[in-house]
Amino acid sequence: MNTADLLEQIVREVQKGAAYQDVHPGLIRRVAAQMLQRKRNFREVVKATRNKIYQVGGAYFEQDFPYERWKAELATIDPRDKSRLSAYCRNILQQHASTRERLPILETFYETLFEPLAPVYSVLDLACGLNPLALPWMPLAPEATYLACDIYRDMVSFLNGFLNHLKQNGNVEWWDLLEGSPPYQVQVALLLKVIPCLEQLDKNIVLLLLQSIQAEHIVVSFPAHSLGGRRKGMPENYETHFRNLISQLPWQVKRYEFPSELVFVLNR
Repeated sequence: MNTADLLEQIVREVQKGAAYQDVHPGLIRRVAAQMLQRKRNFREVVKATRNKIYQVGGAYFEQDFPYERWKAELATIDPRDKSRLSAYCRNILQQHASTRERLPILETFYETLFEPLAPVYSVLDLACGLNPLALPWMPLAPEATYLACDIYRDMVSFLNGFLNHLKQNGNVEWWDLLEGSPPYQVQVALLLKVIPCLEQLDKNIVLLLLQSIQAEHIVVSFPAHSLGGRRKGMPENYETHFRNLISQLPWQVKRYEFPSELVFVLNR
């Protein structure tokens, strides 16, 4: 069996796992190709591929998301009922480790970051996770367009239903960022706590990705602590690494620090 056929066989085997059925096949294929260079045994390659994908995505899921129940509940909510909609969104944001960390600062996070850029007419949320559920807290201009992407097909489907229910201009795409950014021209791109995950897959991808994003402003953030809650100098290390990474780029940088998140806004 040639390498290409073997790789496709590995991808299919990885996808047999329930947690990997909806992962973008391009990502599975890329990770599997890396593991195929390090492992000789077929089962070892499959296991290593699943483990790596779990590390960069699945670790943020503490349980399977009940999308059908969430859809049914959403159908009963009038988008004009701000109080009920906000409660619904907060409950779902609580289910994902990354967005859960942002809940205590949600009231001020987007206001602080978007106010200097206002009015914000278009947003591209890269590797968004459940972050589109934070739309009620984003001070966007009327009729603004909200675009997003993620590697999980079932999540993408749910989020598109959410945008449709809100009658929000935009859509969410099933996308692998290792192939670059979706080719949209926008005012603001969000790359929230994504870089550490991408660098686990490809140490050289971030600079290429940043250069592929067609946005006037790119909001990049890093976690201030690990999933286990340890800080261990993480903000300082991330800041040094990121500033070195972008040192040759002709962009202006503004820094913001929140209790759970370190943020940089790149202005072209």
